[in-house]
Amino acid sequence: MLPPELPPLPALTRAEAELIDRYLEVVDLVGRINPARAEHTYGGLRAAQALVGRATALRDALALMHRRGESEVHAATLAQALRVLDGERRTGRVGVPPSASR
Repeated sequence: MLPPELPPLPALTRAEAELIDRYLEVVDLVGRINPARAEHTYGGLRAAQALVGRATALRDALALMHRRGESEVHAATLAQALRVLDGERRTGRVGVPPSASR
């Protein structure tokens, strides 16, 4: 049985694609740091150390967009790209998990 086919990635400028990639990298690291989901301190420490560089890359992607005159964020298109790239699951790791029912 074949896995369900993913919708195509929307057309993005190179700068928008860079923004999405860097954003998801930051989200993945913050998800690894999340104390509500972590099991060990070492993984969180390593993720926190990497976060500095990834946040800088995210800032640089946004600065590049601004310098190129891409002053508007096309939220609907970027949200579609995030969904295709599993952004809903990845960003879900950042939040506090639901409490266990008693």
